[in-house]
Amino acid sequence: MSEMPMIPPPEQTDALRAAFDRLRAGYEAERDPTHAVRIDRLHRLQAMLEQMAPAMIIAISEDFGHRPEQVTQLADIVPVQLAARHARKHLAQWMKTRRVPTGLVHRPGHNRLMRQALGVVGIVSPWNYPGMLALAPAIAALAAGNRVMIKPSEIGPRFSELLRAQVAASFAPEEMVVIVGDAEVGRAFVALPFDHLLFTGSTAVGRQVALAAAANLTPVTLELGGKSPAIVSADADLALAVPRLLFGKLLNSGQTCIAPDYVLLPRSRRDAFVKAMRRAHAAQYPGVAANPDYTSIATERHYRRLLDMLEEARAAGAEVVPLHAEPPSDATRKLPLHLVFDAPPTLRVMREEIFGPILPVITYERTEQAIAHVNAGERPLALYWFGNDEVERERVLRQTLAGGVTVNDTLMHIGQEELPFGGVGASGMGAYHGEWGFRAFSKETGVYHQSPYSAVKLLYPPFGAAFERLLGAMRKLG
Repeated sequence: MSEMPMIPPPEQTDALRAAFDRLRAGYEAERDPTHAVRIDRLHRLQAMLEQMAPAMIIAISEDFGHRPEQVTQLADIVPVQLAARHARKHLAQWMKTRRVPTGLVHRPGHNRLMRQALGVVGIVSPWNYPGMLALAPAIAALAAGNRVMIKPSEIGPRFSELLRAQVAASFAPEEMVVIVGDAEVGRAFVALPFDHLLFTGSTAVGRQVALAAAANLTPVTLELGGKSPAIVSADADLALAVPRLLFGKLLNSGQTCIAPDYVLLPRSRRDAFVKAMRRAHAAQYPGVAANPDYTSIATERHYRRLLDMLEEARAAGAEVVPLHAEPPSDATRKLPLHLVFDAPPTLRVMREEIFGPILPVITYERTEQAIAHVNAGERPLALYWFGNDEVERERVLRQTLAGGVTVNDTLMHIGQEELPFGGVGASGMGAYHGEWGFRAFSKETGVYHQSPYSAVKLLYPPFGAAFERLLGAMRKLG
């Protein structure tokens, strides 16, 4: 969505509202879908994904210019399949109304916790992982019993249209729909009175989404981004750490919200780190421009932005180290990984989320300096730590705050259905995945059941000695 405020044409607003109203009517007709109904919807979503996978691989690659089939399988298809399987396996347990402890003063009454569907959930998904970031939250919302409305990014028009058609063929319009359109449609979409809205994208646009949702008091889950650090400790095994770091940086050519954005490196290990990175780059990507395993930068605008970042760094006296002999390819929009040393903090590579194959390296002498650097910036969506010293590891983890962490690797925490995934501060709010997603799209309603043998009538006026005795007992027992 563009950052410029614009008003969509009335016909777009009317069509959006009509689609929303159908979903709302579906929810009103079935506020508490049974386990069997929810399982059927999850089965249909997974069947839809498997049917559309070959066309999805082609559409996403065409939207990017080139994207390897294997990247789409790894990042957009398999994670959704696993999420659907996990939800089906655990759904009955998640749906249960459960007893929770009751304070002594309120017995013999008892407490229960109900998880109820909210209604209509809106999902705004980005272009970089268009399948996973549209359908994984949809799985959570459907499992929780909601109706779902998805707005995919206009930057991926082929995939967006494919998803729209496939959802229309697999789901009734009162169950789930996909809305395609430009940034104006996106602005009208987030202004709808959803019962929950999930947005994945930039921090700048996330702020606009939160403002639009606030007009309807719509709760939001914001999955944003930021500058996610990778801290290499003094005792890290570079032969193990560097290939994992490079994989996390160059998957999807760095167009990943949790990609390592910069490295904090002990000064004494600088030369060894550069050599290890060159070896890892040559091993994983021996070529770039003609390499079918290397993803193109998705748009010309973004490609030029990355080149401008490198040029600005060179002009400012930073040391720019290309890790491959090939120059950037304008024809394929493919850019080899570049390390940037000694960059002034005012440069764009130090201030902005890079979202591409550029990796600033900041050297430090003591762990305290690395921690201080992380904490001086906005809270990142991810943090990575490489090393063997458990005391240092726990110190770094406890003295920094990030959306999620992977130790001795990159990216892998996003694939854990048993862990929440979400940002903090400027990198987002709220979380989903697994049961955390089910809970995000549910109302957890506390229910107290009073007993016929309760002494609560002693609290009724007129107040007297019995009231005082009961109040004293409540203070003592509570």
